[in-house]
Amino acid sequence: MHEAPATAQTYAEAVLRRCDALAACSEEPGRITRRFATPALAQANALVTEWMRAAGMAVRHDAIGNLIGRYEAAAPGAPALLLGSHLDSVRDAGRYDGPLGVLAALACVARLHAAGARLPFALELYAFADEEGVRYHTTYLGSRAAAGTFDTTSLARADADGVAMADAIRAAGGDPAALPAASRAADAIIGYVELHIEQGPVLEALDLPVGVVTAIAGQSRVALEFRGLAGHAGTVPMALRRDALCAAAEFVLAAEAQARATDGLVATVGQVGVEPGASNVIPGAAALSLDVRHHDDAVRTAAAQALQARATANGARRGVAAHWQPVQSSDAVRCDARLAELLGQAIAAQGYPAHALPSGAGHDAVAMAVIAPVAMLFVRCQGGISHHPAESVAAADVAVGIETLSRFLGLLAATGQGQR
Repeated sequence: MHEAPATAQTYAEAVLRRCDALAACSEEPGRITRRFATPALAQANALVTEWMRAAGMAVRHDAIGNLIGRYEAAAPGAPALLLGSHLDSVRDAGRYDGPLGVLAALACVARLHAAGARLPFALELYAFADEEGVRYHTTYLGSRAAAGTFDTTSLARADADGVAMADAIRAAGGDPAALPAASRAADAIIGYVELHIEQGPVLEALDLPVGVVTAIAGQSRVALEFRGLAGHAGTVPMALRRDALCAAAEFVLAAEAQARATDGLVATVGQVGVEPGASNVIPGAAALSLDVRHHDDAVRTAAAQALQARATANGARRGVAAHWQPVQSSDAVRCDARLAELLGQAIAAQGYPAHALPSGAGHDAVAMAVIAPVAMLFVRCQGGISHHPAESVAAADVAVGIETLSRFLGLLAATGQGQR
């Protein structure tokens, strides 16, 4: 009862081989790093383009570099259900965060194509060009362009090598001036569905291969700088110091304490930079990144405001100025109940409970929710490990994910819910 059909298993094994092939598309030998608008991403796009065409899809790129495959409906001109995820990665990444969602959805299209079947709605598969935000420190560039919410002021941002985003887009074959044309009209879309590894340990603890996402946490990203006064490590008395790093360290622990004391809140300082950075010099400046997330936007916003006040107070007490600069904010997203119910039915039809769970990680569905109902399907990953080379999924679980998406498409078509 719990065994995935052989066809789904076969497709799952092919998906994992393709994930291995994409893992070789990297900026760094020996590890996976695939940032926005880089030759490594172009190499990955070329492979996926070939696989999309083999599945009967018409393929194009939009102005920001999203790769899009379309499998036409039974009647041309019908609205489209969008499927997808991203092909960019963090530094030293695993091979399934993003690509698994693209390739599992592609497997569902390939099954339809092999059967000569068409649905009442078109299927469009998006391989988004940037979700992680590694190169320009602003997430969802690809999906924001598709949703029509791309912030054009981002085009002036420079990466670590001083390359402006607009120039990077042009060098990769895109067109910054044509970004408005990348946006999709809401009335031509019936929804967006994304398969993704869970990136957490819940499904593994429950011994379940898949789960249905209820909501995606809201997120606040902040750049924080403490600026004090550098001085000689041997001659400035402790009581007279204006040590920026001490103020920063105190803030890091305060952020941890606040998150531990608030149910469901997570707060992370993932980057720290210290100047001048010498062993015998008191730190005169310390720059931090802050990431705050919660499924309730009011709780998240209140926590961020409290941490800003704490940073200012810590700095004042130590004679250190605290500069708080919001970088990005994403509201929490509720997944569409109608689409989630159909995913649940597709899971239950295979003999599994349709476990519902929230996502603490951000996904392209956050941006796409502006223009369409969204739903997400999580696939179990070993140890809940993600953003790490040790990311691992089982072919049997991927097969259940593919079968769930395929059954979902059939249910959506059969119930007449393919029309908005």
